[in-house]
Amino acid sequence: MLLFIRPSVLRSDGRGEIVSHILIVDDSPTLRKMVMAALRPLQATFGEAGSGLEALEQLALAPYDAVTLDLNMPDMHGLEVLEFLRNHEVYRNLPVIVVSTRDDVQARQDMLQAGASAYITKPFQPADFLHEVKAALAAGDR
Repeated sequence: MLLFIRPSVLRSDGRGEIVSHILIVDDSPTLRKMVMAALRPLQATFGEAGSGLEALEQLALAPYDAVTLDLNMPDMHGLEVLEFLRNHEVYRNLPVIVVSTRDDVQARQDMLQAGASAYITKPFQPADFLHEVKAALAAGDR
């Protein structure tokens, strides 16, 4: 049984600046590094998960301010992860930005309807991706 606790996740960097903690979920280590590089201007801290199950484990162990989520992973599809999060009160308002190679309208609609905060297609422009994550963080349950 997993116990999910999401305490206040606002942290300071020692200078009074708020530091976001973002979980990057993708089965490709290279893409996880690309996502972190694109989000570097946020001066956030990052956790990494290479699968959907690992993501759920990471979320149970530490508070996060946002999640970037791949769709096609070997053990658990991103939609399953998103539905799990939206069905648990503690994660209901956690910003989830889907990052996928799928560029079809149906996939985008399905994920947004399931509760994704944003849907970004790979390959992405770093500035556009950063903008979407900033908007999701600003709108999220902080």
